[in-house]
Amino acid sequence: MSKNVDLTSKEWCDLVFVGKNKAFGAYRLRVNSPKRYTWATVGVICVVAFAFALPYIVDSFKFGEAEEEISTVVEMSQLPEAEVEKQEVQPLVETPPPPPLKSSIKFTAPVIKKDEEVSDEEELKSQDELTQSKVNISIADVKGNDEEHGQDIADFREVIAEPVVEEEKPYEAVEQMPTFPGGEAELMKFIRDNLKYPVIAQENGIQGRVILRFVVSKTGTIDNVTVLRSLDPTCDKEAIRVVKSMPKWIPGKQNGNNVPVYFTLPVVFKLL
Repeated sequence: MSKNVDLTSKEWCDLVFVGKNKAFGAYRLRVNSPKRYTWATVGVICVVAFAFALPYIVDSFKFGEAEEEISTVVEMSQLPEAEVEKQEVQPLVETPPPPPLKSSIKFTAPVIKKDEEVSDEEELKSQDELTQSKVNISIADVKGNDEEHGQDIADFREVIAEPVVEEEKPYEAVEQMPTFPGGEAELMKFIRDNLKYPVIAQENGIQGRVILRFVVSKTGTIDNVTVLRSLDPTCDKEAIRVVKSMPKWIPGKQNGNNVPVYFTLPVVFKLL
């Protein structure tokens, strides 16, 4: 046997299958294996080459898109200028002229003079003459423009709007919470004595509790009664009525000052 036999050659296959059935599939596979190895090597080389070339291909496409964008921008810049709608300028409304006024004479302090220096016009008038006089006295000299139909400057009064007083927002919790006069026991007694079980609720066997929320103001009055948890419309209405009929509470305090505070109270309706 020659030492230079190529292991991929057909002679090597014939040597291996000497005295064996060459029609068997293994012989065909071994004979055709060099071709398969060659095609596999070529395929791997092609795939690797394509992988290396792929980034350059992608960059070339991006460059083409960038050129299209630039051309689009250039085309857009050459568009004609948009027409600007002209807004109609509203004419200025002229303010009405001031109303006609009568002349007013400023009050001046009296000057003491000798009798011989006082003229008849400067002589002090009597009370009757002053009462009948139509001369208007003001803190400033005002020269009028209509003495017959004009208005007196004293009739113009400056209207000063009262400042809006913002209501103080009720507190959720304070240093000293509001209390019913006499404490919690008196509060429960007041509810028992004044609560009237609605007849409709009794006939329908409705019982339970209505949870109310209200504000105890700085003066101790009950305000803004609302239902947090409803039981029945008739029971809700009766619970609100009882709470609104309560006497003044001892208001809550924060930093030593009376403040409005929210208070939650359950009102129980129970059939005996």
